[in-house]
Amino acid sequence: MQYSDFIGHVQHRARLDSQNDAVRATRATLQTLAERIGGGEPADLAAQLPGEIGYYLTNDTGADPFSVDEFINRVSRRAEVEFATARNHARAVFDVIRDAISQGEFEDIRAQLPDDYRELFEAPK
Repeated sequence: MQYSDFIGHVQHRARLDSQNDAVRATRATLQTLAERIGGGEPADLAAQLPGEIGYYLTNDTGADPFSVDEFINRVSRRAEVEFATARNHARAVFDVIRDAISQGEFEDIRAQLPDDYRELFEAPK
């Protein structure tokens, strides 16, 4: 998937007004994901995404075991949106990631996240 397609899909699925909003949602979600997962998974994921998007995963500080609510709070702060909006943005980004990478890589990411993260893998509302 190309960069413009990825951002366009995020914009559409999250019902965002602009591509800039979609970029901000993507960046906030992936930077937070890079803080949450470890074991080389951020680099593995980045390798399957367009370079401009994979770059957001380069801050691999190791797995910090924070809750899904803290995940959404961090996305909210980074994207400068309300909590409910950040949840919707993260869902849209994960939905597009699912389409952009191999099923095996997507399952590797899900395996590193506890069950309470399941809500992020639901389609955006």
